[in-house]
Amino acid sequence: MRRSIPLLGALLMTTALSVGALAQAPPAASAAPASSGSAAPAPASVAPSAAPSPAPAPTAASSVPVRAGADPKPAAATGTAVDGATFAVRLRDLEARVDELKEQIRRSHTRLAILSDTIMTGGLAGSRSEVEFVNEMSGAFKLVKALFILDGTVQFNRADDNGAMADQKEFAVFSGPVPPGDHNITVVLNFHGHGFGFLSYLRGYKFEVKSSHAFTALEGKNVIITAVAHEKGGVTTPLEQRPSVEWREKVTALTPAQAGRGSDKK
Repeated sequence: MRRSIPLLGALLMTTALSVGALAQAPPAASAAPASSGSAAPAPASVAPSAAPSPAPAPTAASSVPVRAGADPKPAAATGTAVDGATFAVRLRDLEARVDELKEQIRRSHTRLAILSDTIMTGGLAGSRSEVEFVNEMSGAFKLVKALFILDGTVQFNRADDNGAMADQKEFAVFSGPVPPGDHNITVVLNFHGHGFGFLSYLRGYKFEVKSSHAFTALEGKNVIITAVAHEKGGVTTPLEQRPSVEWREKVTALTPAQAGRGSDKK
């Protein structure tokens, strides 16, 4: 009995030491690799720079092809040069805009002057207008037809191939009362080329000129509108660009006879 007690104590000590060693050792499952069904994570030691870097995107400058041997000039420099034809077109357009602006200013001044006179005189005798035509074209242009339209209504329409109208240098188109306010008149003129000798080639030419004019009629005033056919430019101007119409305007006070007379278109 006394011998079994030390043996039992040694056995218990050995068992305790074995249990302690087992408790300190890592579990066997943690050292085993992951199952074949799950993908292993990439090792942290792999550097991202190992993958090939993508080529840089082409810039706006590099996307423009440059021909071999060509002088690589900036694109903006090519748009600064203006040839003579383009400059002439732009100049004519600018002159047309300036003439239109001058006409608007003149109309405004005329309207203000008429309105001022009407207010000062207090006249409410109605308004009147007269339209005349003057032909200042040279003998190279023969007038064969004239059409005048006032506020959308035809007031004069005459055609003559015999030359009688071409010989008449001026004639009345309209004369009569008009409602106070803004009005518009349009003229269409047709010419035939006329010439003898070395100018006989002009007979085959035909020209048409169309022009419009706006004016204002106020109470107690008579507005005289004159359409003048003339040749613009010079000897170097092409024939088809020479025929033109110039408008002249004159404002007078109504006379007692005009205030009481109706339309007397001639």
